Amino acid sequence: MNPFSSGTRLSRDMIRAIRACKTAAEERGVVRKECAAIRAAINENDNDYRHRNLAKLMFIHMLGYPTHFGQMECLKLIASSEFPEKRIGYLGLMLLLDERQEVLIDLNHSNQYIVGLALCALGNICSAEMARDLAPEVERLLQFRDPNTRKKAALCAIRIIRKVPDLAENFINPAAALLKEKHHGVLITGVQLCTDLCKASTDALEYFREKCTEGLVKTLKDVANSPYAPEYDIAGITDPFLHIRLLKLLRVLGQGDADASDLMNDILAQVATKTESNKNAGNAILYECVETIMSIEDNGGLRVLAINILGRFLSNRDNNIRYVALNMLMKAITVDAQAVQRHRATILECVKDSDASIRKRALELVYLLINESNVKPLTKELIDYLEVSDQEFKGDLTAKICSLIAKFSPEKIWYIDQMLKVLSEAGNFVKDEVWHALIVVISNASDLHGYTVRALYRALQTSVEQESLVRVAVWCIGEYGDMLVKNVGMLDIEDPITVTESDAVDIIELAIKRHTSDLTTKAMSLIALLKLSSRFPSCSERIQDIIVQNRGNLVLELQQRSIEFNSIIQKHQNIRSALVERMPVLDEATFIGRRAGSMPATVSTSSGASLNLPNGVAKPSAAPLVDLLDLSLDDAPAPSSSGGDFLQDLLGVDLSPASNQSGTNQASKTGTDVLLDLLSIETPPVQSSLSPPDVLSSIQDNKSPVASLEELALPSLLSGQATTPVGAAPMMDLLDGFVSNPPKPENNGSVYPSVVAFESSALRITFDFSKPPGNPQTTSIQATFTNLSPNVYTDFIFQAAVPKFLQLHLDPASSNTLPATGNGSITQNLRVTNSQHGKKSLVMRIRIAYKINDKDVLEEGQISNFPRGL
Repeated sequence: MNPFSSGTRLSRDMIRAIRACKTAAEERGVVRKECAAIRAAINENDNDYRHRNLAKLMFIHMLGYPTHFGQMECLKLIASSEFPEKRIGYLGLMLLLDERQEVLIDLNHSNQYIVGLALCALGNICSAEMARDLAPEVERLLQFRDPNTRKKAALCAIRIIRKVPDLAENFINPAAALLKEKHHGVLITGVQLCTDLCKASTDALEYFREKCTEGLVKTLKDVANSPYAPEYDIAGITDPFLHIRLLKLLRVLGQGDADASDLMNDILAQVATKTESNKNAGNAILYECVETIMSIEDNGGLRVLAINILGRFLSNRDNNIRYVALNMLMKAITVDAQAVQRHRATILECVKDSDASIRKRALELVYLLINESNVKPLTKELIDYLEVSDQEFKGDLTAKICSLIAKFSPEKIWYIDQMLKVLSEAGNFVKDEVWHALIVVISNASDLHGYTVRALYRALQTSVEQESLVRVAVWCIGEYGDMLVKNVGMLDIEDPITVTESDAVDIIELAIKRHTSDLTTKAMSLIALLKLSSRFPSCSERIQDIIVQNRGNLVLELQQRSIEFNSIIQKHQNIRSALVERMPVLDEATFIGRRAGSMPATVSTSSGASLNLPNGVAKPSAAPLVDLLDLSLDDAPAPSSSGGDFLQDLLGVDLSPASNQSGTNQASKTGTDVLLDLLSIETPPVQSSLSPPDVLSSIQDNKSPVASLEELALPSLLSGQATTPVGAAPMMDLLDGFVSNPPKPENNGSVYPSVVAFESSALRITFDFSKPPGNPQTTSIQATFTNLSPNVYTDFIFQAAVPKFLQLHLDPASSNTLPATGNGSITQNLRVTNSQHGKKSLVMRIRIAYKINDKDVLEEGQISNFPRGL
């Protein structure tokens, strides 16, 4: 006889055999043999052991193995006349089947226990179709004589109205009758049914508000004041589950209704004051009571009482209770912030809790509590805790402190002091935009320059390992090192300090040579040394030696800066002081606007966002262009490498001209050209009567705001984005002295015919072509957009994409508004470089977006009719 035969082994023997398995493979073998034996018994139609086989299948199902082959056995057992077999059948039905199977359930059986089994099954696997068919039967059973049947019918009704909300109105009256039950089991299910009805139907909500609120208040009062009842007692509290269900239903009824809220105020106050909080059951009731008080219509006294209960929760030793209290206080602060403020000290202690989730939640709550009146004491507490906090928590804590200081700072000196404390304690956790903002504030606080640089010098003596602190200190010493040495701008609150020029240089040298310093810190240190070489003439030779040591650096950025700065110190003393003048005051409003993303950036399309890469080059967002060609991000066409782009690669700054609407050539004559001349990078010179000193003075006078912190680290020559044309005087080569004037370019003019690149019923695009002399691969295109419709086009954007063998650069458009019926036009310059010149012709996909009466319009097309030879 087969040892795995269902007739010779009991279910417990199978369970024992499975539990004795030491490997998953061994377990699978046992289950596979059992399933095979059960299948054989099913095929033999073994009636005697059908219920035992199904019990085994349910255990196998709970282990996660497939048991679908036993579903019909469930239905056979349900059809049996014996109660034990029906019980196993319905249990198997709930486990092995779901609502997708059609099942016939008998709710009219004469045996109430079998009806109870059917209700349990229906409550678990009821589908929408079954709900519609059996809803009248369930409604009838809500008035059945047996309380257990009524309870199960109520639970089944909850499932039905969740599946078919339209049936809710059928259950309103029977559900209201259940609220008068004395049996707690029926009452608790009736309360839950009423709660679900209120959520599913506004008619039910209004009905229960009007008819049942007083009765519910009386029921809750009876339960709260009831004497000891052993069958319902939990930790000295009578039926806390019923308490909680009643409070939840009252919360639903009182929300948005002042009359209903007034009826329940007294009982809520009684529950809040008389419930003991030394047991978990009492705390659960208090929590639900607080949530109900905070949700119903305004009652100031009750809300203060509720928040005080939450304050007591914060002192509880149970982490779960403290966590839910913090969660509730975060909701309560929007309702009654003043009452929450009274528990500020307790909340602050939770920030120092050993539990990570409580710390984070308490920190979020403290962040919401801080305002202009309490920012100083609370910030002090948080910074004091920052010194001893865990490493994994310092990141979140530092971010919140920096945000609070920036948001509620009453004065600049306090802002600077607090930020220096944060940088000294957790500078490595501070994000880049935070110390960028600090530099902007320092730049604008002209009366605090001396105080700030001295404070940074002191902080650097003890916290040299904090990277962000080192960067800010290096920048400030480079800008205001003379103030540090001469003790300029001493305040009454600071102690005198003696710093020599050599001491200041020592700090910068330490930052360069420290092995943990990253590229940004070392690059900023080199620039600071260049500035100090002009401010500290006596240390010029030592500074030059430090700079020269980096000429062989493996990092190209540092190597290049070292060579260039050494050349400036050696060969160009006459322009050095102008190059390293103090940075112009950085505009705070512009910086904040750009941080928030509200300022436009210069990109390769006429509107869009740029991506700031680590080397400082602004890379255009490729997504809209990639869309045109269906390319991946990595295959997106790169912008052409112009002289300006090359300089950005060298110096890590954004020197592209700001967008303007004039469309004239003057916008392209920027401070970039001055630097290109200084570095002997060939660009077409422009006729001008300005001499080099005039150029330098015009750059110094230009006070345009600077947004990039890489730009903060450069001399004042780099910070301005001058629009004055560059003079045609002899160019100074930083590395090789003077070179002769380059030949003046000839005006090549347009040698290619204009073409209509795109035309629709609403828009015409005309291309005019020209080529720069000596560069046949590059084509300059002027696109002219003409409106053919009687409607004005606003928010006009032109985008283009080209294949990989082409490189495309788009200048800003002359305007973003296109007048109607050809009464004006928009022009935009394009520059295309063809790496396969002479082999492949130009081709371009274009997309034009604009608005007509605030309605978005999008046109697309492909241009392939370019003249030959481009």
